[in-house]
Amino acid sequence: MTEYRRILLEGAPVLTVRHGEELVAPDGRSVGIEEAIHLPPSEPSKIIAVHLNYSSRTEEFMTRLPSSPTYFHKPVTALNSHKGAVVRPEGCKWLNYEGEIVIVIGRTCRNISPDQAGDYIAGYTVGNDYGLHDFRDTDAGSMLRVKGSDTLAPVGPGLITDWDFRGKRLRTIVNGEVKQDASTDELEWDMNYLVADIARTITLSPGDLLFSGTPANSRTVYPGDVVQVEVEGLGTLTNTIVSGPVPIRTDCGAQPTESEEVISTAMGGDWEFRGIRTPSKDLYPSLVEEK
Repeated sequence: MTEYRRILLEGAPVLTVRHGEELVAPDGRSVGIEEAIHLPPSEPSKIIAVHLNYSSRTEEFMTRLPSSPTYFHKPVTALNSHKGAVVRPEGCKWLNYEGEIVIVIGRTCRNISPDQAGDYIAGYTVGNDYGLHDFRDTDAGSMLRVKGSDTLAPVGPGLITDWDFRGKRLRTIVNGEVKQDASTDELEWDMNYLVADIARTITLSPGDLLFSGTPANSRTVYPGDVVQVEVEGLGTLTNTIVSGPVPIRTDCGAQPTESEEVISTAMGGDWEFRGIRTPSKDLYPSLVEEK
């Protein structure tokens, strides 16, 4: 396996190779990993994510997987990096982490079989598919603002080649406490299948990113929280939650809401999938108390 990291080196983006604790540029310059200013490991033309893929996630929501994967799109303006700040806009409250493995496309890819897909994958990285559930009532169909707001797609720290996705451990850690812990053996559809499925009708270009799904226990995080997603063999993606300095505008568009759907999704309920009511926040204020 080889690990590549894109960093800012003396003000310019440079693709480096990891050698121990040093990142080495093609011209021989090097910088320590901890001192490096990281960039996303690729420059995608599109970011695609699968809705449900891990069995623990579907069990948590008391639902069943569809017969084939469904997807949503995250704008490239949501892209963020290792050690980048994830911004929760002022006026919003329900920001959730979703630790994931991300596929990085290496070659132009269209109309291929799952058996061929591995030849079109450059490698893998770690991602966190943050969701701003305050907008779930208005954007649940497209997930545009829920999953596509600025900074909500951090990936990194590097791109790993020749990594076998089978039987690997994924953990999400918040302020030092493990919140998500799962194996890729839970995946209903593996990485090759996802790439081939999307490429049936959508051309995938070098650098494009495919988020492969999250396991159970996505929960709300708050400004000041440090969130790490750790994947066996891929490293650890670290981000800090910050509060946006500018409030959500009130002179246009749908405003953040706190419906039962918003709260139950953010807190791990099942209202969205089965129509079961979650506990009222009047009866159970601790469930929805702002940190």
